[in-house]
Amino acid sequence: MLLIGPAGAGKTSVAKYWADHRRVPTAHISLDDVREWVRSGFADPQTGWNEHSEAQYRLARRTCGFSARNFLANGISCILDDAVFPDRPVVGLGGWKRHVGPGLLPVVLLPGLDIVLERNAERSGNRRLTDEEVARIHGRMAGWYGSGLPIIDNSQLDIPETAHLLDEVLSRSIASPPSW
Repeated sequence: MLLIGPAGAGKTSVAKYWADHRRVPTAHISLDDVREWVRSGFADPQTGWNEHSEAQYRLARRTCGFSARNFLANGISCILDDAVFPDRPVVGLGGWKRHVGPGLLPVVLLPGLDIVLERNAERSGNRRLTDEEVARIHGRMAGWYGSGLPIIDNSQLDIPETAHLLDEVLSRSIASPPSW
């Protein structure tokens, strides 16, 4: 499963909780965590998206995909999280599908802007974005509406409730995979 959403949507928190409470062995793979393995020379996208930040993103996505395939081949399910933009092919679903495989199930977490702004304000370090950047990202994520992908508005849900809803979406997606 690939959990998609803007900064502050709760992707990482929900993914960790969901993985921790599964009845089957489950790994959580966060693209941001893998990207941040680069210490010296980290190309922080907040300072501008350029060839270096794109190259590090692509490397992290390939690394996440390899890890997911390896876990899956060994009987361990996976949940990945990333802020995939519907309007940007470089960071689109095609790359994830190529690196993980055709069984990838994308799900979008898209709470209201006020919620992601509030959650972002609680962040620190390079994961905290300006309010303007959060609003811009959130607006771009609205492009997922009409995509056919399952969308969860977790504005009024806590992490366990969102994880439960994620289980329901997963069950429906397995029974009738979304076309994307």
